[in-house]
Amino acid sequence: MLSDGKLLLLNAREIEKLIAGREKDVLEVVGRAYLLHAAGASSLPHSVFLRFPENASARIIALPGYLGGDFDTAGVKWIASFPQNHEIGLDRASATLILNSTLTGRPRAIFDGTVISAKRTAAGAALAAERLLRRRRVQKASFVGCGIINFEICRFLRIACPELKAISVFDLRTSAAEHFQQQCGNEFPDLQCEIVSDIEKALAGFPLVSLATNAGCPHIFDINMCARGAVVLHVSLRDLSPAIILSSNNVVDDPDHVCREATSVHLAEKIAGNREFIHCTISETLADGELPLDPVKPTIVSPFGLGILDLALATAVEKWAREQGIGVLIDSMAPEPWFGRKSESAAA
Repeated sequence: MLSDGKLLLLNAREIEKLIAGREKDVLEVVGRAYLLHAAGASSLPHSVFLRFPENASARIIALPGYLGGDFDTAGVKWIASFPQNHEIGLDRASATLILNSTLTGRPRAIFDGTVISAKRTAAGAALAAERLLRRRRVQKASFVGCGIINFEICRFLRIACPELKAISVFDLRTSAAEHFQQQCGNEFPDLQCEIVSDIEKALAGFPLVSLATNAGCPHIFDINMCARGAVVLHVSLRDLSPAIILSSNNVVDDPDHVCREATSVHLAEKIAGNREFIHCTISETLADGELPLDPVKPTIVSPFGLGILDLALATAVEKWAREQGIGVLIDSMAPEPWFGRKSESAAA
C-alpha cells in the first residue's frame, strides 16, 4: 500500500470506531487472507514465544508475516497474554501491530493490535462454523470461557449463522459469566443468554460449542454429551484431551503452526506419530465441494492464529483510517538517510 510517507498511529478506540458495523467486511477480509495463504501468496514464519521463568502462565508472542495479493502487506504482531491481569482489573491480552512498506521496508503504521486480534480470531472461527454447518440451521450454541474472544465470536456468529437464537455460557468465574450475559443483553437484545453451572451442562446437546479459556493443559476428557456431529471451535487450543482430538474430525488453520507449543493437536501428534488425524484446513472449508469429514463424529476446529490474518485486517483498517482522516499522522521516526546527510562543519 502506498501512502504519503507519514506514519499512521491508531489507538484501540479509533480502531473500534473504524470496525464498528463492518462485521461482513471483516469476514470477507479474513476469508480472502485464508485463501491467499492456501494459494501460497504468503510468507509466515513460526510465531516466537517469549516466556518468563518466574511466571509460567504469562507469555509474549511475535507473529511476523507477509501477505500478497491485493493486500501486499508485511509486518508483525506483538501480543502479550498475562492471565493474572484479571486480578488487577486489566484484560488478559494486549497487542501492538506494526505494518511495513513492501517497497522500502519502513514502518507505515503502528496500531494497538488488541481489537484487531480479537476481531480476526472471532471472524475466522465464525467463518469455519458457517462452512461446517452449512446444511444445518443451528439455533443454539454454547460458550465456555466468558472473555472478549468468545464475546466477539458470538458477535460474528450472529452474522455468519443468522439462525442463532439462544446461547448458554459457562466460566469458572461467575462474575465473568454474569458480565458476558449483561453485555449480550446490551448489544444483542434478541439473543437469549443463559448461564449454566458446570461444563457438562455447557456441552450437553449443543451442536456448536466455542472454547476460549486460559487453560494451559487439557481439562476436558469427554464431549460425547454434545449433539451428534457437533462443531467445536477450539480457539484456546489446549482444552481438549489428545484422545478427543484423535477420535474426531479435525480442521486447523495450518498444520505446521498448530502442531507446536503443547496444543492439544500437538499432543495428539506426539501420540499418533503422524498428522493423519488432521482432515482439512479452514481454507479448504471456504472452497466449494465435499470435505473429508465423518458427519457422525464431532468436528474440532483448532486455529493456532496466523499473523497474516492480523496483517490483512490491519491493512483494511489502515485504508479506512486514511480515507476518513482518523488517527495521528507523524513524520517518519527513521533517521535522515546516511548518504543524504551533511556534516556539521559543512552545514555551518
